[in-house]
Order: sequence, then C-alpha cells, then structure tokens
Amino acid sequence: MSEQSRRRPHKPYRRPKKDPVRVLAFDALRAVDERDAYANLVLPPLLRKAREQGEFDNRDAALATELVYGTLRRQGTYDAIISACVDRPLREVDPPVLDVLSLGAHQLLGTRIPTHAAVSASVELARVVLGDGRAKFVNAVLRKIAQHDLDGWLEQVAPPYEEDAEDHLAVVHSHPRWVVSALWDALGGGRAGIEDLLEADNERPEVTLVARPGRATTEELLELLGEESGLPGRWSPYAVRLAEGGEPGALELVREGRVGVQDEGSQLVAIALANAPLDGPDERWLDGCAGPGGKAALLGALAAGRGATLLASEKQPHRARLVERALAGNPGPYQVIAADGTRPPWRSGSFDRVLVDVPCSGLGALRRRPEARWRRRPEDFEGFAPLQRALLHEALRAVRVGGVVGYATCSPHLAETRVVVEDVLKGRGGAPAQAEWIDARPLMPGVPALGDGPDVQLWPHLHGTDAMYLALLRRTA
Repeated sequence: MSEQSRRRPHKPYRRPKKDPVRVLAFDALRAVDERDAYANLVLPPLLRKAREQGEFDNRDAALATELVYGTLRRQGTYDAIISACVDRPLREVDPPVLDVLSLGAHQLLGTRIPTHAAVSASVELARVVLGDGRAKFVNAVLRKIAQHDLDGWLEQVAPPYEEDAEDHLAVVHSHPRWVVSALWDALGGGRAGIEDLLEADNERPEVTLVARPGRATTEELLELLGEESGLPGRWSPYAVRLAEGGEPGALELVREGRVGVQDEGSQLVAIALANAPLDGPDERWLDGCAGPGGKAALLGALAAGRGATLLASEKQPHRARLVERALAGNPGPYQVIAADGTRPPWRSGSFDRVLVDVPCSGLGALRRRPEARWRRRPEDFEGFAPLQRALLHEALRAVRVGGVVGYATCSPHLAETRVVVEDVLKGRGGAPAQAEWIDARPLMPGVPALGDGPDVQLWPHLHGTDAMYLALLRRTA
C-alpha cells in the first residue's frame, strides 16, 4: 500500500436515501412487467396508500403518475437509446435494472428535471432497490444518456424516414412497428396524419365525466366544479372535461353514481345507438357486452327517459358485478345478468336496440393503457376474430326486424372493425345476416372528420377521444 493511500481518510459508508415517489414508480413498473398488470389499475391503490401514510401530497402523486405513464409510453424509444449505451443486448439486462434505467431516461429526456438531479435520484433509487453494485452500472449508463437531448438521440438511433418510414416512426414515436403499420392502414393518408395520431397516443388524456341523464346535468356538474376545474365536453351533451390534476373520485356526484368517468367517444357510441331511427316499439334495449358498465349506465339512463327497459349482459361474473354497481340507482327499470353473448339465454327478436362493444385489442386506447402496445401481437387478432363475428351475429338475431344493432370496438384496426361487419353481412363463414347499414354520421352532430360512412371511426388526434369504432345496422328479415 502506498504512503498516499495510507494517509487518505476512509470514506464512511452512506446509506441510500429512500425517495418515496421514485420507489412507488419503480414498484408500479415492476407490477406491470412481472404480473402483466395495467398501470391504471396498479397505480391508484399505490397512490392512495402513500397518501394515507402521509408520504405523498398532490405534487408527489402527479410526479409519480408522470414517471410511470411517461416511461411506459416512451418505452420503445428509451429501449433504443439504452441499447446504444450498454455493451450487451437488452434481453441480457435484468428487468429491474432496465426499469430503473428507463425511469432515469424519462427524467433526463422527457421531463424538465435538471440533469444532475435526474441522474443522482435514479442512482439513489438503484442503491435502494438494486444494491450498490448495480447502482454503479446505472450511473455509468445514465451519464452516457445525459450527453444528448431526446432529439439528438433520435438522430442517432432512428433510421431515416426516407429509408424505412415505419421503423423511423416506430422508434421516434415509441410504437411497435406492426402497430404503426396497422394504424397507418386504418387511417390512410400521408405522413402528417400518422405522426399526429402517434403523438396523440403519447399524450396524457383528459379525464372526461358523464352526467347521467335523469340523475345529474352538465350544468349542475360544471357549477360544482367551477370554471377553473371543469369544461364542457366537445361533442357529447352529457360530457364535462376535468381540468388537469382533478380527482374524479373526490366528487360526491361520482361517489353517488350520478356522474361517471367515461371517454367522450364511448358516450358518442351509446348516444348514437339510442338516437338511431327506429320503426315500431322502442321498449327493450340490450347491452350484450356490458362490462365494466360505462356504456350500460348511460344507455340505462337514456332508456329510462323513454320508458324503455335495459338488459345488461356480461359473461364474466366479476365484471357483471361492476355493471351492477354502475347501474345502481338508475331511474328506470333494468336487469344485469352474467351470460355469454355467443350462447345467449334470450329469444331471437327480443329487443328493439342492441349494443355489442366487443372484446378487442384495445389499440384505440393506447393513451390510457400505454403498456398494451408492447403486449399485443399480430397473432392476437386471430383469437379475437371468431368471437367478434359470433357476438355481432347473435346481436343481429337478438334484435327484432326493423330494430337496430350497434357494433362497437375500441380499436381502429381494420380486422376488428369494418372487416368484421362486412364478413357477417356477406355470410363469410356462415349464413348472410339479413341487415342493412345505417349511416352513423348524422347521429354524431357537430363531430367533424367522420369519413365517408356509413360507419364511423373516431381518432385521438382529430376528436380528442379514444379511437372508438361504430357500425349501425338495421335487421331487415
């Protein structure tokens, strides 16, 4: 040992300091990764517990939410950047280490947190959750990432648009390449439109409330919220938009069930079905895929205003209980049952109006469930296709001649939207359905850019809604 080494004072070990915000964000990401959980289900109870324990205020909760959702939305971009800064394939980096690196990358490249604070906070998190050894690796990688801003990194890791347009968009806008291709096919048009859509998928969506008719009004809700906290909806007469940072669960009207949280696109689908022209009686309505209950609650309220009865059916018993909760206190008669819509217990021709919001890939709600883009695979559509066709076929059997069916899905993918409807109408794989299209566009008055019809596709970048699809059909025989 040298004389200099003997004289150097020993540096005492410093225990890592736990940052509750970043530890919570890390725990949420691990749950999403390990359990295939959804952030919108994992995060609220974690935040609630942190508040109850006195660890969080509103600013802490907002930062934790941004860290979780921002990291998940930009995961593909951050993976490409991290990959350029490590000496091994990303699949060989332990997932917990990669989560800490991704959180750090988001703080460096996607927030206004100063560079030194982003690096030091991430390294401290690594010491707490990974140990000192792996924290050194995290420190080295983040210091490399900090050498460039996001635009600088994208110039390095994204291929030029002219050489590979889809791969360029996939890296820059953090979507799997196949999702970029599918969305582009559904949207049509050139580069500007698809870039606007992909950017909208990466923005935090507004919280939209629905004042359920007969139980609350938008005027009542807006007065309660005040001008700073509430704005009228863009398209739905029952919608109110909540200002950023607003907590819907804190509203008494929400706790009472008179007001719900519901995307404006979902509201428009239910309203369009309720207002579709009908010959003959208008007494019995069916929601054939009712879980978790948002559309059923709005349909039930609209049906009650006309003296009609709603039957809400949901295959999964636990989701049927959510429907019961959403409909509790409805001003008119309704019934909730647990039943399989492909083997229904009701007789053919029993209903005047039927809605089937079918299970799908969820590619229309990537703003709200950003992790879904990384879980879905192209082959998933093979599993959804038979179920979607069977549900639409049975919905058309359930409605009487002259009655109306609404086929809805929270996906713009052509294989889940118009292709399904056309296959059922033309009898591909079975007997042709005796039904005709109804133009859905006039039933969404004031909503622009609804295409050539007769069906409707909503878009986040054009309408500020989830990418809901609606086809309206009238049974003819």
